Amino acid sequence: MAIMPKPRFNSDPRPLLLSPNLAHSEVERLLAPYGFRNWREADANLQLMAGEPRSRKLLAVILSDLLHAVSVTADPDQALREWERYLDAGNARTQVFGFLAQVPHVLQLLCVLFGNSPAMAETLIRDPMLIYWIEQEHVLQSAPDFKRLQTVLDETLCLVHTSERKFDALRRFHRREMLRIGARDLFRVGSVAETVQSLSRLAEIVIHAAYRLVHEELCKEYGIPLYRGPGTSRSSKGFVVLGMGKLGGGELNYSSDVDLIYLYSSGNRRIKTAKKPISNEMFFQIVAMELTRVLSASTSEGRLFRVDLRLRPEGDVGPLAWASRDAVKYYQTRGRTWERLALLKARPIAGHRYLGQTFLKKIRPFVMGQEERGIRDLVETVHTLRAQIHQRVEMKKEHERNVKLSSGGIRDIEFMVQTLQLLHVARHPQLFESNTITGLRQLQALDLLQDADGKFLEEAYLFLRDVENKIQMVHELQTHTLPHQPAELTKCAVRMGYMDRPSSSATSSFLARYESVRTRVLTIYERLIASLI
Repeated sequence: MAIMPKPRFNSDPRPLLLSPNLAHSEVERLLAPYGFRNWREADANLQLMAGEPRSRKLLAVILSDLLHAVSVTADPDQALREWERYLDAGNARTQVFGFLAQVPHVLQLLCVLFGNSPAMAETLIRDPMLIYWIEQEHVLQSAPDFKRLQTVLDETLCLVHTSERKFDALRRFHRREMLRIGARDLFRVGSVAETVQSLSRLAEIVIHAAYRLVHEELCKEYGIPLYRGPGTSRSSKGFVVLGMGKLGGGELNYSSDVDLIYLYSSGNRRIKTAKKPISNEMFFQIVAMELTRVLSASTSEGRLFRVDLRLRPEGDVGPLAWASRDAVKYYQTRGRTWERLALLKARPIAGHRYLGQTFLKKIRPFVMGQEERGIRDLVETVHTLRAQIHQRVEMKKEHERNVKLSSGGIRDIEFMVQTLQLLHVARHPQLFESNTITGLRQLQALDLLQDADGKFLEEAYLFLRDVENKIQMVHELQTHTLPHQPAELTKCAVRMGYMDRPSSSATSSFLARYESVRTRVLTIYERLIASLI
C-alpha cells in the first residue's frame, strides 16, 4: 500500500458527527464515496468513536483526513471497527484526537494499519501508547537501526529483574518492532528487500537475547560451564544457534517458522560452584530445550516464533543439540544431497558465532560436494524434492494459488539458484552464499546465468515474496496461498498497491501479473534444469 494522494470528495463529512438527526439518505450520501460495504455499520462505528461532545468536535476536525485514509485501504469497514476498538482500549479520546490533528502522518499510518492488518491493529490495541512511539521514532522516515535497537533492548532488559518479566519484555519489544517493519512495508517506504532483511535481523537479535537469558538462568542452577579438551580454544567454546532456511538467508517472512540447528563445543565440562552437577551433553540439551520452549511458548504477551528443528542431523530422531565435532562427522559420513542444499542457507545467528563459523568451514567440503556425486545426483534430488512438494500442493488443491510451492513459485527460484550454486561453487567459492538475491547476482556476474533470466528472476522473487508477505501480515498466519474468496483476493491486490482503473480492476491486474510471473519462472526453470542433464 503506497502513500496515496487524497481522493477528491466534494462533500464535507463533518455533519455526520455534528448534525443531530441527520436523515439516513444524507448519511448514506456522505459515506458512499469512501468505499464502505455497510454504510450503516460505518456510521454506527463513527458515533461510537466520537464519544462525548468535546471529543466529538475534535474528531470532526480530523474526520475528512481519516475517511480519506481508510478509503484507500483493503478494508475500510474493518478500519473503522479497529478504530472503535482502539479508542475503547484506554486512551482518552480528546488526547488522541488532539494529538493526531498535529501529526496527520500518524493518523494516516493508523488508518493504513487498521484497514490492512488486523494483526498489527491488535498490537496497537494492546498498547495504545504506541502512537506516541510511532511519532517519536519517525517510523516512516528511516529504516530500523539494529545496532541502536540492540542497545535499546539491552537497556530494557536491565530494567526488569525476574526471568519471566525479561522474557515478556522481549516479546513486547519484538511485537513493537514488527509494527515498525509492517508500517514501512504497507506504505512502501521500505522495499521488499528491506522488509525481509529487517524481519531476519530482528529475529537474530531476539533469539540471541533469549539465548543469553536462558543460559544465564541455567548457569545459576547448574553452575558456570568451563571447557577443557583437545581443540577447544577460548574463542570456540560454548553454544551456537544456526539459522537455516529463510532466516539463514536473511529472507524471513512475517509468519515464518524459524529453522534452527543447535550446536555446542566438544570437550569435557567441569562445573564451578555447581549446585546440580550434570554432564556436558546434558547441560546443552537443557539449554536447547529451554531456548526452544521460550521462543515458542504462547503467553499473555504472545509468542515469539514457531521453532522448527527438523533440519538438524538425523532430524526428529536426533538429539536437539549436537556436539559440533559429532555433527561434522555426521555430514562427512552420512550427509545427504538435500542437506547440502539446506546447509547453503546455514548462518550463525545467536550464541557463540565463532563456533558456528568454525563448524561451517569444516563442513564446507561436504556442501561443495565431490566430483563422483555428479550433476545427475544433484538434479535428480531437486526433481524428487520438487515432485514431492507439488504432490502435497495438488492434494490440497493449491497448485495455482500457492505463492511459495506452486510451479513457477518462490521455491522454484530457490531451487534454481541453489542448484547452480552447488554445481559451480568448487570453482567459484564466492557462490557459497545464503541469500537468494545475492546468489542470483553472483551467478550473473560469473556468466553462469543469462542476464535477462537473472534480472527477471530477481524481479519475480521480490514480487512473489511481497505477495507472500501481504498474505501473512493480515493475521500473522503461516500461509502461502492466495485467498479463494473474490473479496479477500481484492483486498490482497489493494495491499499490493493495485487500484481499480477504467480499463481493469485491481484484482484482474494483480492476477494477470501473478500468472505472468509464474509462467515465465516455470519456463526458465524447465529450460535451465533440462540443460543440466
